[in-house]
Amino acid sequence: MSEASRIAWVTGASSGIGRAIALGLASEGWTVAVSARSRDKLAELEAEHPGNIVSYPLDVTDRDATLLVASRVEAAHGPIELAIFSAGSYRRDSARRFNSQALADVMTLNVIGTGHCLEAIVPGMMENRLGRIAVIASVAGYVGLPGGAFYGATKSALITLCEGLYPELKRAGVQLSVINPGFVETPLTARNDFPMPFLIGTDEAAKTILRGLASDRFEIIFPWKMALAIRLLRALPRPLLFMITKRMVR
Repeated sequence: MSEASRIAWVTGASSGIGRAIALGLASEGWTVAVSARSRDKLAELEAEHPGNIVSYPLDVTDRDATLLVASRVEAAHGPIELAIFSAGSYRRDSARRFNSQALADVMTLNVIGTGHCLEAIVPGMMENRLGRIAVIASVAGYVGLPGGAFYGATKSALITLCEGLYPELKRAGVQLSVINPGFVETPLTARNDFPMPFLIGTDEAAKTILRGLASDRFEIIFPWKMALAIRLLRALPRPLLFMITKRMVR
């Protein structure tokens, strides 16, 4: 199959990692269907690669709309061969100001929204025994950190979800990867008012992800220094872990 005939669907494509991935795929000749809530930003993205990038505005928290967009993409361009789900959000939390609705909101977008996207494309990929899916999670899913309890919980849920789905999808000929970046310079991280070790740019992140997707790896985690640090933190006995994380409380 020629690159020009290959169809990718990228959600969360209006900014950050999703946008950089969409541009990277388009530059390689893919036809890229891009989705996000911002019509204006999608139109700007489409203008950068007319013909290769086609916008499909979407709020992934709307199940019916998500299923419809996936069917529209395939009706217009053919079967989706690569799906990258990066729609998500981050909101700093606090035990003192614990808000269950804020938790529900971020869970709905980051986890349930991803579930809607998976529902839209998994049956067709399994039937065709062809396709690759990448879910953007985070190293934040490895360990609970003050201020990031809600966000980390959603990313941990995505990692577990992908681990559970992987064996059956693999047997059906569908490759699933979970992407666990560290700090990436995006509009979301621009809100942070705390140090972000090993921060990398979106272009570097996108290139790392696309290189990783060329392999059969289940997990694509980067940068390596952040991956090492978070795994060491996770391996600590909890008394030592909490000695460190208590210092992070603002």
